[in-house]
Amino acid sequence: MAGNRYGMTTGAVARHLGVSPTTVRSWEQRYGLRPAVREEGRHRRWTAEDVSMLEELCRLTASGVSPAEAARVVLTSRDTPTDGSSRPARLPDPSAGSERVAVPEVTRRPGSRQALPPDTVRAECRGLARAAVRLDGPAMDDLLERAVRKHGLVVAWEEVVAPALHAVGKKWESTQERYVEVEHLLSWHVSTALRRMIVAGSATPSAAPPVVLACTPTEHHTLPLEALAAGLAERALPVLVLGGSVPAEALDAAVRRCGPAVVALWSQARATADRPLAAQVAGTAFGPRGARIAPMVLLAGPGWAGGPREAGVLRPGGLGEALDAVSRRYERLRLPVSERPGSARSPGSVSGS
Repeated sequence: MAGNRYGMTTGAVARHLGVSPTTVRSWEQRYGLRPAVREEGRHRRWTAEDVSMLEELCRLTASGVSPAEAARVVLTSRDTPTDGSSRPARLPDPSAGSERVAVPEVTRRPGSRQALPPDTVRAECRGLARAAVRLDGPAMDDLLERAVRKHGLVVAWEEVVAPALHAVGKKWESTQERYVEVEHLLSWHVSTALRRMIVAGSATPSAAPPVVLACTPTEHHTLPLEALAAGLAERALPVLVLGGSVPAEALDAAVRRCGPAVVALWSQARATADRPLAAQVAGTAFGPRGARIAPMVLLAGPGWAGGPREAGVLRPGGLGEALDAVSRRYERLRLPVSERPGSARSPGSVSGS
């Protein structure tokens, strides 16, 4: 790839990421996200490592992290030596006559987390955001239903819905609180679509231990929890959603009463992450003497970034990883036939890992 030894131009990077060149320049001016090396007298050239850094920024902001916090995370990662190396970004070869990355046609299966072609992402995000700006509720419902049906919940959430929510939120921030009704309306329709999935997937009662989903006591953002609940319901796993700003005492009482296999705690920002509470939940044992178990705890959301990894606690990197972690937990539980859905069960009667 000799033609790329000087890297990509800002315009090429912008096209690769699906944003405008002005956005890339604003990341440099506001957050210091600039090429690691810049030769004197030359225009900016972005190497594969630089582009990987911006790709990670886009992934974090799409999952709900603020741009400032996402920039801090990726800059820290770039400046901190590690034993492993991230996968380099694919740099288009200018000699091929186009700076756009070629994306092969693929056949998607429901629930697949393979990245969508950039044009598809941009078109579907734009359509959803524009419907929100028009306050067109029926169009939003139709677009949300089609995205989930076409791509599966995980891809629809991570690559279509979350970026659209983020784009609408940024428009609100940049226009001095105009368009707040747009963000609220889009959030409501997304929540409605997710709750329909939860209800549909929870139609059959289950005797298995549930997954408890809760926000930390000072966290009120619930949409990501609803997305996780919808994914669990899609996999026929029992879910109890406690919602936003759950007091520590209430969470403790719920855990002791229902004996969950997993507890997922959502924190949107570092200020709302409650690590002592997470450790307390992870250490809560229930069940008969001699066979007492504790729930696996998922620290979900960007607020938990950078903290220690305690025993019995996992921090998934996104919705897909969280769903897979919960599914593996239930596979390890190996419920006996007599205790599968439709049979009697008391909390703590299942031995787990």
